Amino acid sequence: MWGFLVVNEFAHLHLHTEFSLLDGMGRIDQYVSRAQELGIKHMAVTDHGVMYAAMDWYQAGVAAGLHPIIGMEAYLAEGSISKRERKSYHLLLLAENDIGYRNLLKLASVASLDGFYYRPRIDLELLQTYREGIIATSACLGGPVANNFLHGNPEAARRYAGDLSEIFGKDRFYIELQDHGLKEQAQTNRQMINLAREFNLPLVASNDVHYCSEHDSSAQDVLVCVQTNTTIHDPKRLKTDSNQFFLKGPDEMARLFPETPEAISNTIRIAEMCSVDLGFKGYQLPHFDVPDGFTPESYLRHLCERGAIERYGTLDGAVGERLNYELGVIESMGFTSYFLVTWDFVRFAKTNGILVGPGRGSSAGSIVTYCLNVTGLDPLKYALIFERFLNPSRISMPDIDIDFADDRRSEVIDYVVRKYGDDRVAQIVTFGTLKAKAAVRDVGRAMGLSFADTDRVARLIPVDPRMTIDKALESVPELTRLLAQEQQLRELVDTAKKVEGLARHSSTHAAGVVISRDPLVHHVPLQRAGGKSEGEVTTQYPMAQLEGIGLLKMDFLGLKTLTVIRKAVDLINRAGHDISLEGIPLDDAKAMEGLCRGETAGVFQLEGGMTTRMTTDVAPTAFEDIVALSALIRPGPMQMAPDYIARRHGRATTEYMHPLMEPILKETHGVPLYQEQVMQIANVVAGFSMAESDGLRKAMGKKLPAEMAKYRNRFIEGCAANDIDKKLAGDIYDMIERFAGYGFPKAHSAAYGVITAQTAYLKANFPVEFMAALMSTEMGATDKTVFNVVECRRAGIPLLPPCVNRSHSDFSVEPFEGTSGIRFGLGAVKNVGLGAVESILSSRSALPGQQFASLEAFCDAVDWSAVNKRVAECLAKAGALEGFGERAAVLASLEPLIGAAQQRQKAAARGQMDLFGGVSEVAPAGASVRLADVPPADRKQLLTWDKELLGLYLSSHPLMDWTGNGAPDGRALLAEIGERAAGSRAHFIGMVTTIRRITTKNNRTMAVMEVEDLTGSIEVVAFPDSYEQYAELIAEDAILDFQAKVDERGDKKQLILEQATSNLPLPRLIEQPPAVVVVVLPSSAELWQDINAMQAIDDLLRRHEGPNPVEFHLAAGADVLRLRSRTRRVEWTADLEQELGEMLGRHGVFVVEPSAPIEVGNVNDMERDEMPPDNDLQYVA
Repeated sequence: MWGFLVVNEFAHLHLHTEFSLLDGMGRIDQYVSRAQELGIKHMAVTDHGVMYAAMDWYQAGVAAGLHPIIGMEAYLAEGSISKRERKSYHLLLLAENDIGYRNLLKLASVASLDGFYYRPRIDLELLQTYREGIIATSACLGGPVANNFLHGNPEAARRYAGDLSEIFGKDRFYIELQDHGLKEQAQTNRQMINLAREFNLPLVASNDVHYCSEHDSSAQDVLVCVQTNTTIHDPKRLKTDSNQFFLKGPDEMARLFPETPEAISNTIRIAEMCSVDLGFKGYQLPHFDVPDGFTPESYLRHLCERGAIERYGTLDGAVGERLNYELGVIESMGFTSYFLVTWDFVRFAKTNGILVGPGRGSSAGSIVTYCLNVTGLDPLKYALIFERFLNPSRISMPDIDIDFADDRRSEVIDYVVRKYGDDRVAQIVTFGTLKAKAAVRDVGRAMGLSFADTDRVARLIPVDPRMTIDKALESVPELTRLLAQEQQLRELVDTAKKVEGLARHSSTHAAGVVISRDPLVHHVPLQRAGGKSEGEVTTQYPMAQLEGIGLLKMDFLGLKTLTVIRKAVDLINRAGHDISLEGIPLDDAKAMEGLCRGETAGVFQLEGGMTTRMTTDVAPTAFEDIVALSALIRPGPMQMAPDYIARRHGRATTEYMHPLMEPILKETHGVPLYQEQVMQIANVVAGFSMAESDGLRKAMGKKLPAEMAKYRNRFIEGCAANDIDKKLAGDIYDMIERFAGYGFPKAHSAAYGVITAQTAYLKANFPVEFMAALMSTEMGATDKTVFNVVECRRAGIPLLPPCVNRSHSDFSVEPFEGTSGIRFGLGAVKNVGLGAVESILSSRSALPGQQFASLEAFCDAVDWSAVNKRVAECLAKAGALEGFGERAAVLASLEPLIGAAQQRQKAAARGQMDLFGGVSEVAPAGASVRLADVPPADRKQLLTWDKELLGLYLSSHPLMDWTGNGAPDGRALLAEIGERAAGSRAHFIGMVTTIRRITTKNNRTMAVMEVEDLTGSIEVVAFPDSYEQYAELIAEDAILDFQAKVDERGDKKQLILEQATSNLPLPRLIEQPPAVVVVVLPSSAELWQDINAMQAIDDLLRRHEGPNPVEFHLAAGADVLRLRSRTRRVEWTADLEQELGEMLGRHGVFVVEPSAPIEVGNVNDMERDEMPPDNDLQYVA
């Protein structure tokens, strides 16, 4: 019998990878490895409704010597895809040849773009249109044949079998048999076999492979629960009662189908029919129309020569030589169109006022891109190397990534879509994966574990994008101990490890755009963003695969800083200055001084603790120093920072291994900081061509041993020509090899250094406009706004509240008390929305004088169909209507005023106002209305509204009571602490604004807090011991009394927490002079004579020494004797109030503002001899 024979060949034609998202669990590399072990030579990938994995699978299969078959398990709509009906069937489609592959691309694309309803769907009409070159099978129990048999609809099953065999032909439509031990399959297989014989259709066997090994079955069950948001304990969940959906060997498959051996052999028959060539077939660059009389090559030369004259004023010498060389390389490599396409959309952006960055990556090293005005940095002046960008000996697509102002990036993409066609331009898919923490949390939910139990594991996994569960187990002993103690948590982690790293969802790449010569669907399947029914069109292949099939991929990056620069320049020019981006000096002295002081808030690349410290350590004085900084702040080059800084400041000797290396390394003080320097050393010292030098750089960077050994011999031989002995040559090679892995492209450092220099210039020379632009750009991020407000206060920039008569949507600059201040934009008020803001501003601009004269006028003018009552209330609470009256009164008055205005507007819309000359029951516009008579909002309420609607404290500050009149006695202000020496102690009151909690290598928690007072902010570090002691106190907006040690990181101060308490001094009044503590003595004079009692009071006051003066009031009938102590001052606290109250009674002590009258009766002069005999006391008239 067949079942006892060993079958050597079987082709798996029905297989799902991880890209059947949250359903398939098999990874391509696992499938390839297992297939080789099982002796399987042919295998298909057929993911659900998509072709995400097709190119990866093809390349992996070819590399492993397997025959990769491209397919898809499509969703077949029961009717037409034009009908929004949820029911669909599964149908397996395989590409027989290249035509079939292209038809699969079309089917997958139409299913996602036009047929998506819960799933990407096709229909029989589409199959009829795109049937050529495709082999189909009836698929699984979800297929149109088996599913109808299963549900008692044999006629429908027969009808689908007939329709599909007619579409594909009887030799290309197969009845598929599966056996995973399910009774439903046993039932339908008999019916399927009978139907196949009746219709004379061939049979084919498959295993519906979803994972590699049967041991993965339970993990795949959990993965499906993640997808469906259910748990493994839910009896109604989507579930298969089998663990047989794994990659089986040929003999295992044969044993399942002893009565239909042809179903096994037909797998090989189908596999041998399928032959698709997806190998590289050349670049598919878009066609670029050039003016009459030009070829693409001559037009590119024309543009470059014209640009060279504008940039350099000449085509002679080094300019012409470099330009001719680069154009020759570009033409010989076939990339002329690439540069024309790039030039065109950059030109569009600049022509339309969209700010474009000076360059990014190695493309800034090209004189062609510079002359095309694509990049903004002279490669000759800064010794940038073209071959780092485009190596003629290594054919690969150029990579010109462009930065645009982030608020207008979409306009450039829209232009490209219009120019080349929406069928030829798309954004690019990318995939989110199950990282270690996410895997644990998702699996925990699916396994039905409590959040607390899951969190016990998840929180022990360090926060690191490269962290894996295995790494966490190696580095966190507490995690290992926990799993050893609790079986359930061990099962959680074991399952999470199996799903860790799997694709979880698709999304859109942040920057990538692909442009094709002909319709993209000829080369790549398409979908809507995120695999949904709506959104922009994206590819189904990720970026790396697009390059592999020769499509032009470009990164259109949105850079927030360019938006900041544009807004700042606009504000500066609006104020009467005349500056341009091109005119900003890159080595402005004032800018450099600010950077040396660590004033980096808002400065591109250099903002933040570590980079700020690096900046002050380097202490830049010229643009070249900023270029070096741009490299030194990167993770690799950072290791060279100590050596670089020590040499720069003369603390270490700069030496060169050979005189030929000095001109190359002099700018970086002998440290090979840039990749280009490695290339130059190979070129100058060893005689390499620049193309060879780039090959050496790449081999060293990727640590390719065989390549590096080859280059070493070549390097030593080349050095001999410069009379460099073998030993020194080897030492030089070893040195550049050591540094090559850390080097950074100078072209990128220099290009981004330009933006750094520009922002530093704007910050130093136009701080108000710069900060307003920065705050506008970061308006939606509360933490950024808080940080920027603190920076404004540090810089002494006045901050003005939002105002419907003065504010714009963005933050703006306006005169204020002889200087300039920043006015909050209406767009910064939460719950208002851009549409409402634009409507209010439009209403304001239509008024005479463009001002709302009163609250009534505001309510009458605003269009209440675009602005609602809640918006108005939020504006009132935020102070934007305070010009019309006190906030609480305005707030209480809004409802009737808005109601009346709405009635008038509705009446006007109905035409009643014109027809009848007004509506009697509606109050006339502009009627004088008094504001509601309500108590004014107290300071606490105002602060609450500020925080709620602006995200920060603007009208006042919670710390005002404690530090508004200087620091409480014995404490310091942060501005003063910033001047103290490292190692000194600081005692201050501050408010925690942000907290960053960090898990240490020992899995303990520490925190880095930003703490502010009214004079500035500082970083306070709570190491694990301190954090554990004060964790309950450390919270955002907490006001604490801190004691800390001053630490110095570079030139930046930070504090190391030693103690913290929430037991603060009682709020002090901010008016000058300090409030007076009044001690009321009994009317009897006996207390004066009680030395012990007076001594006890004095001792108590001495223990509470502070800034508040003390007055003793001695009441005698209607008269009061007021005596003030000359030497005794106290700190007014709750403890002092309580203790004095116990001595003197509840009314025996109180605090009075100096300006307030003390109503304690008539104060009469008394004779000197009537005063108590205490020379510390002074009579107060």
